[in-house]
Amino acid sequence: MAEAKLSTSTGNSSLRDVLELVLDKGIVIVGDIQIKIADVDLLTIKIRLLVCGVDKALEMGINWWQDDPYLSSQARENEIYQQEKLLARLEKLEARNNPS
Repeated sequence: MAEAKLSTSTGNSSLRDVLELVLDKGIVIVGDIQIKIADVDLLTIKIRLLVCGVDKALEMGINWWQDDPYLSSQARENEIYQQEKLLARLEKLEARNNPS
């Protein structure tokens, strides 16, 4: 019985190589969807998708996840601190306007 061999080509890029290149360099996908009736715009959706690694995003000035309280514990702590400051200020104002 003949034994079947699985052969691979070393000249082709693997999925890992492609993914590493995309994350390192980045890729942008752009698309617009417009719905019109009789030349009247009813709906326009602009889609912009950027896929890249964190290092590349930071290099491009994109860092929204650092300020998102759902993704960053430091941002969450800062939001709680700001809320506490506002509540203290509100209580102080209410106490000044409603003397007991």
